[in-house]
Amino acid sequence: MNFNTLLSKKATFVNNTLRFLLTQQPISGDLREALIYVIEAPGKRVRSALVLWCCELVSPTGAEINHNAEIAAAAVEMVHTYSLVHDDLPAMDDDDFRRGQPTCHKAFDEATAILAGDALLTLAFEILAKEIDEPAVAVRLVAQLASAAGPAGMIAGQMADLKAPLKSAQATEQDLRIIHTNKTAKMFRCAAACGAICGGANDSQFNCLCEYGLKIGLGFQIADDILDVCASSKQLGKTAGKDAKAGKITYPAIVGIEKSKQLARKLADEAVALLAPFGTKADTLRQLAIALLQRTK
Repeated sequence: MNFNTLLSKKATFVNNTLRFLLTQQPISGDLREALIYVIEAPGKRVRSALVLWCCELVSPTGAEINHNAEIAAAAVEMVHTYSLVHDDLPAMDDDDFRRGQPTCHKAFDEATAILAGDALLTLAFEILAKEIDEPAVAVRLVAQLASAAGPAGMIAGQMADLKAPLKSAQATEQDLRIIHTNKTAKMFRCAAACGAICGGANDSQFNCLCEYGLKIGLGFQIADDILDVCASSKQLGKTAGKDAKAGKITYPAIVGIEKSKQLARKLADEAVALLAPFGTKADTLRQLAIALLQRTK
């Protein structure tokens, strides 16, 4: 089975879980419609697939279906989707398209988009608290997700990203790495960590997968920066070239396209090297590191 088929299979599984979880919530009206609209938009589900694959990798049974990982994958996807809804708002990146369709605040209105994002964020923690089988596992998963999404993680990255154009002329590669680490890579690390926790990883396995997640997250964002320059809006499903127009600092702007590609490749190679202790069982994660590097959308 090729990698795209494997990812599609996981995406379908996660989509079914998300749909089921939403049907269990007593939500109605415009808020319900907005939540369905953004959750059912055609995303790749890379982060949630990473949860499932890391769980399978370290699970003693190697089982494909693990209830805790299923819930953790859904929670990670909810937080990721919330971040996109808020990222597109006029006060943030002010974008009109996401995942090939009008952004939430364009399809509905700004207030509904804010509340839909808030709803997804809080619902993610609710399902972890209610649906995870073991309290100790639930606590660890909540801590991982809160840390990655919170003021020392994704929110810090978004704040730094918003302020970056004010000092773009003096920006360095280190400034950019801080933004990308917080805004993007820590959520990839979180996804790997959650999968490792659900699969019962030992300390060595956990640390290895966390570092792998961080590296592919950084590589993913560099590739995203490159695509913003090189790809079309139709390919991306969102507005191309928006970073440059907004004066944001990106890897192509700081180091150029070729060096950006080299840095992304180096991160992918380092991520793959981290998987050596797992042998051939980690082949899917090896494919993921390369696929994120080579993606066209």
